[in-house]
Amino acid sequence: MILPGLINLHTHLELNHLKGKIDDVDFFAWIQRVRAAKEATDEAGFLQAAREGVREAWSYGTTTVADTGTSGATAVALREMGGRGIYYHEAIAPDPELCDESFDSLVEALADLIHRASDAVEVGVSPHAPYTVSAQLYARVTDYARAEGLPLAGHLAESHAEVEFVTRGEGRFARAWQERGIPLPETARTPVEYVRRLGLLGSDLLAIHAVQVDQQDIELLANFDVPVVVCPRSNSRHGHGSPPLAAFLTGGLRCGLGTDSVASVDSLDLRSEARKARELADLRAAEAIRLLTLGGAAALGKHDSLGSLEPGKWADLCVVEVGGRVSNEAEDIAGAILRAGSEAISATYIAGRLVHSMRG
Repeated sequence: MILPGLINLHTHLELNHLKGKIDDVDFFAWIQRVRAAKEATDEAGFLQAAREGVREAWSYGTTTVADTGTSGATAVALREMGGRGIYYHEAIAPDPELCDESFDSLVEALADLIHRASDAVEVGVSPHAPYTVSAQLYARVTDYARAEGLPLAGHLAESHAEVEFVTRGEGRFARAWQERGIPLPETARTPVEYVRRLGLLGSDLLAIHAVQVDQQDIELLANFDVPVVVCPRSNSRHGHGSPPLAAFLTGGLRCGLGTDSVASVDSLDLRSEARKARELADLRAAEAIRLLTLGGAAALGKHDSLGSLEPGKWADLCVVEVGGRVSNEAEDIAGAILRAGSEAISATYIAGRLVHSMRG
């Protein structure tokens, strides 16, 4: 079966060297372990990990990634390997007194990354999350990105701990700020409402996770035309709960799927996310395939060039060996594609160029 190239809307390919190495389930503890591991990794280590991540993504039929990180390694790896994607460089600094310093460092890093970009590799900006970014830095980065026409992404409403922090100024994230003498931000009804107040919501923002949201949040996201990426396996692993995917789709949001990093899940297999998504939203197989392809393209605002096999679009595709006989019905074909094992991707092409083959 020939399928449009899959679009993985959330990766951290610079962390591919951490696969199977961080077994903490508790989210706060897990974050501390990841941060320590990143501090122990040099530039060459991040680049090697990103290269491995790109190759792994290709092996699962993914032709476009929306990646976030702090090293810039994924942008470099995609460019040198002929990959396709958006790399969102993260801004992280909870202390408002460090806002100017952090912003200047971000702009400097972006200048270098944009210089390395190409038609197939874009650069964007990601204020990481409400519990790692001061209100001042959120606003500064958002204004800068929109003035420069750079796409935005951000982790949003991912965990119960984030909700505690934003709505009540309590929990482990709040205590971490207080231990460092950092003033807590003004509380809000929900994380979505918090970033709306800071001006972050917009059609150019890719909202990552969006697990801890209510109907009012969903309507707010829809009103601002904010696309959402859900990562069911990662959310399950950390005990965050399940994103309300059915409500997102019913509400008309542009939606796609992401794997998150292999520090959270065991692989970059996007079809595994689709199988999990079907359980969450009672989706037909064809609807799940759409989330992996045209849905992901629409979330990135690239439905005119990616996500389906038709004239005028890039020849990004993968070949899936489904085995056995399959009828010509679209639902049967989609079901066979989703049921096929992790080794079923026999070839992956980007712009008509073979980038992965089971035959070597």
